[in-house]
Order: sequence, then C-alpha cells, then structure tokens
Amino acid sequence: MAEGEFDLIARLVERLPSASPRLRLGSGDDAAVVEGGRTSATTVDAVVEGVHFTLPEFPLAAVGRKALASALSDLAAMGADPGEAYVVLAAPDSLGSDALLEVADGIAEVAEREGVAIAGGDFTRGPALVLAVTCVGYEGEVPLVGRGGAEAGEVVVVTGELGGAAAGLQLLSGAGGTDVSEGDRDALVARQLDPRPRLAAGRALAASGATAMIDVSDGLGADAGHLADSSGVGLEIELTSVPAPPGLAPALGGADAAERAVAAGGEDYELLATLPPERLEGAREAVAATGTALAQVGAVRAGQGAVLRGRDGAEVEAPGFDHRRGSRAGSS
Repeated sequence: MAEGEFDLIARLVERLPSASPRLRLGSGDDAAVVEGGRTSATTVDAVVEGVHFTLPEFPLAAVGRKALASALSDLAAMGADPGEAYVVLAAPDSLGSDALLEVADGIAEVAEREGVAIAGGDFTRGPALVLAVTCVGYEGEVPLVGRGGAEAGEVVVVTGELGGAAAGLQLLSGAGGTDVSEGDRDALVARQLDPRPRLAAGRALAASGATAMIDVSDGLGADAGHLADSSGVGLEIELTSVPAPPGLAPALGGADAAERAVAAGGEDYELLATLPPERLEGAREAVAATGTALAQVGAVRAGQGAVLRGRDGAEVEAPGFDHRRGSRAGSS
C-alpha cells in the first residue's frame, strides 16, 4: 500500500533542521510563527525538472541542494544573515517516498551547513519534480544592499570564478570536451550539483561599503545589465579580468567557448558588486577571510547598460538565461 501524504510529510519534516532562536512555531502547525524585530529580506525561487535540472543526470539529493542554495544566493546578494526557509515540493507519482526523502536530504545538507531553519512548506502531486523555496534573511550590523546604489567612478568586482556551472552542465549532459582532468571535471560538475551561496562574502562586501550587489545566476552580462539598470549607470567589464575555473576551456572545447561561458553562463551564484575605489583593498581582505577571492573586473561609468569586452577588446553579446526565451547557461 502506498504511503499516505501525511505520513510522507512527517518523514520529510524529520529530515529537515528546524532549530532557530526566532522560530516559535514551525512545521506541523497552520503557519510558522517567527519572533524578533530585525529588518528582514524575503526571496522566492524555484527549480523545475527539465528547466533547471534533468533526471537522472542530477542525483535527487543534488536537486534539493540546488533548490535551497539558489534561493539563499539571493540573500547573499543583499548581505543578509540567513534565517528561515519554506519549501513547496511537487512530485509525480513515479517518484516514490524514498526518492523524495533523498531530495529532503539534499535540502537538509545545505540548511545545516548555512545555518538555516526549515520552518514549513507544502507537498503536492505534480506532473514534474518542482521545488519552490522561500527564504527569509535578516539585516545585520550594516544595512542590506540592493541593486540600485552604484555610482559613476566606482569599481566593479566579482567573487570567485565564473563559467564553471555552464561547463558542469555540458559535462553532465555528455556534451563537454574530453581533454579535461578528472579533478577539474569533478570541480566543474560540482558547480551544478552542489552550488555554494556566498552568504559570508555578501556580508563582508556589505560591511566593506558595497553600494550595489547582485548574484550571478542568469549570467554575467544579464545580471550586470540588471544592476546597471537599477542604478541608472553604465558598467564596463573586461572579461580577461574575470577569473575562470581551471579546465574551463578544455571542458568546453576552446578559449572562445570558455569566454562565452564566463560572459553568459548562468548558475554560478557568485556575487557581482560595486565599490568606491578606496574601499577595494579592504573588501578584498574581508572577502578573502570568508574563503573566496574578490577580483576587480571593471568600472562604473555614466550612461546605461552593461558592456562586456572580450580578449580582442570587442563587445561580447551575453544574453544569459531567460525563462521566456528558453536559453540556459549561456546557450541561445
């Protein structure tokens, strides 16, 4: 006899961490009750089978990891402290209870690592596996950072390396290059299967005087454009200054493909920010203390939009990911 909905929900809840000093009532009641008077930031994100991942290329635990990590990345881009998360899970009948518990294990792994309480959610039958995650974060000692504060004369910086998630997607699909070491391949695939939201780096950037910030989820060109539009300025970015992961060119078949991945590949979940130039060195040190690097990749100018320049100095088109157009990870 198939397991009933409420029995399954009880088993899912058992898997998910819920400890939080703010959470008075969590899963099991009609609504969560959260106490505390700090300013909050709330984000909603979703991952959908066939759009953000495919089965069986993605292990089920990796689906759970990606769902929560991608939502937390939005909080990282605000410089927020993570708090509570709420997860809505839809799944077809073909996925049994054990499979859904694997998804929950992936969510729990990220929640425990990042100090997030799973405060509630919902489960429903659906035509495909879908996870919709709402995350709430809180303002710390410095104000939250939005996308709209960049000013001409500032520098543009990015955490970590870009392009790895696009290469990881290619490798998972079997379309990537073969001239890549096993270690590099594993690291590139991990950018898809175990993305890491830059929560500590986001707080470090906020404390270091970042004036605007966004996570690189839709691709560098697209997200730089979002930040430029929100701030009413122009951004000019040199792709040769953007760090790329080892093995990117061999994995994608050459330098041109690697440059396109850096410019337009989505789902890296690094942070793109603007800073007054005199705050750059302090920000580098603060971000390095969180375990990642910070690179200056461009400048803020008067004007509008974002311009990305390639190795030859020419402008590189970087449409990024668009759900209406259907492109993903830098493809068109």
